[in-house]
Amino acid sequence: MAPPPSRNPYLRLFTVPGTRAFTVGNLIARLPMGMFSVSAVVMIAGSRGSYALAGAVTATGLAATALVAPLIARLIDRHGQARIAVPATAVAALGSLALLLCVRYGTPDWTLFAAYAATATTPNTGGMSRARWAHLFKGDPAAVHTANSFEQAADELCFMLGPVLAAFLCGTFFPEAGTLVGAVLLMSGVLIFSAQRSTQPPAGGRTKARSPLRSPGMPPLLLGFLAIGAVFGAMEVVTIAYADVRGHKSAAGVVLALQAAGSCAAGLLYGALKPAGPAERRYPWCLTAMAALLILPLLAARLTDSLLALAGALLLAGMATAPTMVTAMTLVQQRTPDSRLNEGMTLAVTGLLGGIACGSAAGGWVVEQVSATAGYGVPVAAAVLALLICLASLAVRAGRTVRARRIVRVRRIVRVGPTARARRTVRVIPTARATRTVRARRTVRAGRTVRVSPTARATRTVRVRRTARVRRTAGPAGG
Repeated sequence: MAPPPSRNPYLRLFTVPGTRAFTVGNLIARLPMGMFSVSAVVMIAGSRGSYALAGAVTATGLAATALVAPLIARLIDRHGQARIAVPATAVAALGSLALLLCVRYGTPDWTLFAAYAATATTPNTGGMSRARWAHLFKGDPAAVHTANSFEQAADELCFMLGPVLAAFLCGTFFPEAGTLVGAVLLMSGVLIFSAQRSTQPPAGGRTKARSPLRSPGMPPLLLGFLAIGAVFGAMEVVTIAYADVRGHKSAAGVVLALQAAGSCAAGLLYGALKPAGPAERRYPWCLTAMAALLILPLLAARLTDSLLALAGALLLAGMATAPTMVTAMTLVQQRTPDSRLNEGMTLAVTGLLGGIACGSAAGGWVVEQVSATAGYGVPVAAAVLALLICLASLAVRAGRTVRARRIVRVRRIVRVGPTARARRTVRVIPTARATRTVRARRTVRAGRTVRVSPTARATRTVRVRRTARVRRTAGPAGG
């Protein structure tokens, strides 16, 4: 469904009926994604007095999400968004409420792990929204590019506002307020989103399409998401530690929000521009820009020792995040079968979550063993790793392409060879026939000559004999 022409590419998206409604619902449902972990940590640490327990509970929920989310996405692709997303969200919301009650009434610690693990059924609302855009604007790469940029900007906005809202609710009202409001927003947003059936992509049913994990080019791309997630996880932990060392721990949230703001602005600008060249060519350049800009926070922390300078460096460094993520998500859409699109994008998000966990652990280790300033080297290393994975994948694919071209050429030669021989044979056959015909004609002539020769000789003999007789007769008469 091609949108009517408009100068503003974002206005073109929302001229399609139903897009505004599902976008509003998706934003409401997506905002709690940045609230739940902060709310859980504040709530558990405040009541049990243990940040270690709070961290272990949230880590368990993250691990459960990595296992369950792809299964939920596969069911969404098979049976449709509304049929699966609503009950899955209801289970997740009940898990959040169960965690709230367990903390409130002091149940054993293991119940906290069980309750928070139930929230792993939360559907990937960002992936479902991207799947709708891809369905609505199929065949219009420019519109899909703008939609992906908008979705990435929305991700950054929710990441920026979610923790701030959670901290405000937990600090102003009661420790469980953030979790309670987050559960209500999640359920309400998914209901509004799922009610827009006209924009929903059709259910794929059982499909024989290969798993996204087996699609060409997907495994290295998912490894790249893992490395990019490590950038985010390490940056968060290291920035909090850096601000805490300088006595400004409360300002860490604002500093990280500036990084998200830079990414959000860059994402909107990137979506307004027409992409130059295919996404596969743009992706390594985006990763290069990310690795280069991430050096700025490291330099600011090492050379200035100023939180204000660090905030400016993070603002600039964040500007490479959205273009990289938009391009990577575009590649996921291109390399994933349409009938398993939600599953493919959820695997990408799962890779990000796993990378965030690894990056957080690596960043925390460097902070404790070396220093908070040195910790900013971890995001740089993770970005360089993502770039190396991308370049290695391109080199392997280029080698396969060269081999495939050689095989095609050999097959063409093999096919052309017999054809050429056949043509030569066709050319030779008439020549041989002509030669045989000439020979045959000569033979016929020779045969005729052989047959005619005795007759001619006999005739000559008769003539000679008659001449001799006449001469004999004429001789005596004349004497």
